[in-house]
Amino acid sequence: MSSARRSWLLATSLVLAWSGRAQEVPHAFVGARIEPVDAPPIERGTLLVRGGRIVAVGPMAEVVVPDNAVRIDAAGRTIVPGLVCSHSHIGAVAGADGSGPIQPEVRALDAIDPLDPGIQKAQAGGITAVNVMPGSGHLLSGQTVYLKLRDGRTVDDLVLRNADGSAAGGIKMANGTNPQRDPPFAGTRGKAAALVRAQFHRARDHQRKIAEAAGDATKLPERSLGLEALIEVLEGKRVVHHHTHRQDDILTVLRLQQEFGFRCVLHHVSEGWRVAEQIAAAKVPCSVIVIDSPGGKLEAANLSLSTGAVLDRAGVLVGFHTDDGITDSRLFLRSAALAVRAGMPRDKALAAVTIANARMLDLQDRIGTLTVGKDADFVVLSGDPFSVHTRVLQTWVDGSKVFDFADPKDRLMAMGGYGASDGQAMSMCCFGAQGGQ
Repeated sequence: MSSARRSWLLATSLVLAWSGRAQEVPHAFVGARIEPVDAPPIERGTLLVRGGRIVAVGPMAEVVVPDNAVRIDAAGRTIVPGLVCSHSHIGAVAGADGSGPIQPEVRALDAIDPLDPGIQKAQAGGITAVNVMPGSGHLLSGQTVYLKLRDGRTVDDLVLRNADGSAAGGIKMANGTNPQRDPPFAGTRGKAAALVRAQFHRARDHQRKIAEAAGDATKLPERSLGLEALIEVLEGKRVVHHHTHRQDDILTVLRLQQEFGFRCVLHHVSEGWRVAEQIAAAKVPCSVIVIDSPGGKLEAANLSLSTGAVLDRAGVLVGFHTDDGITDSRLFLRSAALAVRAGMPRDKALAAVTIANARMLDLQDRIGTLTVGKDADFVVLSGDPFSVHTRVLQTWVDGSKVFDFADPKDRLMAMGGYGASDGQAMSMCCFGAQGGQ
């Protein structure tokens, strides 16, 4: 271990006892290279946080550090916004079962273990917010949930909430080979689209009947949790997060999106580079998976590391995701680095794991950049975000430290080893009823 790293670990260990009081006492990270994402990098800057929010960010000479602040020497370090993963399966999440291909009433919120070690490993990768999704073994496998990766004992400690108090989240849909099975599931791509189209028409009918009842309980249709969830989709309150790989499957999603007018994010888009102009014309964002190893499914055979760059040049809002456990959350920054290697501008790649994903989750006003007033979610790195030599040293959520490489328990989660995966359950992609990538 280098002397610089030993000095950093010693300095951060001295303030470890303060992490639980981050909501009460200002913390000033002084001397770091700060990459706010929505503004140019600051070579020697100060990040000041208090009460779970960012209260100042700028050059050292311009930020006044209060006398009562915990002052942390971050010289030689890099600070970036907390990473946002727009597609994850951490928390042992499980959604729809084998009883039918379309189950919008199912909630990921009801199937998450907040003590699952996968959450701590995501913190070790610098991830501070996630879209936890059911799998893709169904045409619609349920409602997703957006989580802040705080240290919590219950899922309610992690869940992000809308203004009305409801859990924030979208809805997970899929096409291609994953949801193709024996009846009542679809066996062909054409039948899959037909089943989805029919269900959205039922939701429209239900929506119309509710409107016609005008609040008269005697005229209201019978409750349907599934149709009510789809009405939220039709009304734009819930985003469709749609698994899709092949270019023809991508265009089918766009066709349905135009027909019913729902908001949509395309996920994976292995052949998105082939239909970039059509995606851009539809103004639909893409959450791209970056995989650099052979194998996987046939419909992802034409996956390209340049997909992010191609879509970005076409004018598409591009984010990246882990699909954990397809890609380990601890390696999330590597996905963006590989996209840079394949031609994506560096600033766009960093945005793709921060503010772009926040926009896809309607969370851009709270997270994704180091901006005064936003949540104090940030990551302290040992060096450049896209260097293979860089390590996540600390992860902070709402102004509280949730990962510290200086802590042996946290270091175990970052490095792996005996006991690191005790109690971890993986919701994998296309195996069995759950489905993922």
